[in-house]
Amino acid sequence: MTSPTFTLMNLYETSKGPLHHFDWYRIEDPEELVLAGLDEFIGGDSITLIEWSERARDLVPETHLLLTIRVAGEHERELDFQSNGAFRPLDMNALKGGRP
Repeated sequence: MTSPTFTLMNLYETSKGPLHHFDWYRIEDPEELVLAGLDEFIGGDSITLIEWSERARDLVPETHLLLTIRVAGEHERELDFQSNGAFRPLDMNALKGGRP
């Protein structure tokens, strides 16, 4: 899956339903997304991934999972998951294949 930097959104069909992948890096004003009608693809019954969500915070649903990726070394990254709203917390042991 590649980042949709130049198209703002890529759509993928998955077994769990549609996945909308946004990249808001080039957004200067959130109104750009609204005028393009892209705000209608956020949330609902689809899976929505948003890169650079801080560029249009008001369009991010109240219930969401925030993933922050930090560089920890030349070939290492640290991942931080933060549940917001009614998003259920993740069991990181289950994600790693371990036991809770």
